[in-house]
Amino acid sequence: MPTEEENVVWKGRSHQIVNFWPLAASLLLILLILVGANAWTPWLALLAIVPFVYGVWLWLGTKLLVFEVTSERMRIYEGILNQEINEVELYRVKDTRLEKPFWLRLFGLSNIVLQTSDRSLPEIHIRAVRNGAEIREKLRKQVEILRDRKRVREVDFEGSGGDSDEMEFEGDM
Repeated sequence: MPTEEENVVWKGRSHQIVNFWPLAASLLLILLILVGANAWTPWLALLAIVPFVYGVWLWLGTKLLVFEVTSERMRIYEGILNQEINEVELYRVKDTRLEKPFWLRLFGLSNIVLQTSDRSLPEIHIRAVRNGAEIREKLRKQVEILRDRKRVREVDFEGSGGDSDEMEFEGDM
C-alpha cells in the first residue's frame, strides 16, 4: 500500500500583541529606572537591564512558538534555548473553538482552542492569529478527512456507570 506524503496545511505563529501589556510594563519600568538614574546615580541605570531582558525573552518566546498543521498531525515548536517539539495526531482532535475577544478583534485576530484526546496535550491554544475562522475550518476539514481515511471515530466515555470511578476487570483482584 503506497504511503501518502505528509503536506503542510497551515503554518503560523501568534501575533506579538499577546505580549502588549507585559512589554508596555517593561518599557515603563525601564523609563522609570533611567529617570531615577539621572536623578540619583548613573549606576542605577544598570537595573534597566532586567526589564529589558524580560521583554526580549517574552518577544523571542512568542516569535519562536510555531504551530504547524500537516495532513497527519499538528506540531508545536517552542523554546528559546532548547527547542521542544510537541506532536498531536489530528484524528485525536475532539473539538475546535474560535474565540474572538474584543481586544484581539480590534487587530483582526482571534484565538483557536483545540480539545484533544491526547493525554500529554489535552488542550492546545493558538493565540492571536489572523484569519482564525479560515484556519479553524482548514483544521476541522483535515481532521474529518484523516478520520475517514483511517476509519477512526472519537468516542467519549463519561463514566463506568457504577458507583466508583474506577473500572473493574475480571483479572483485577
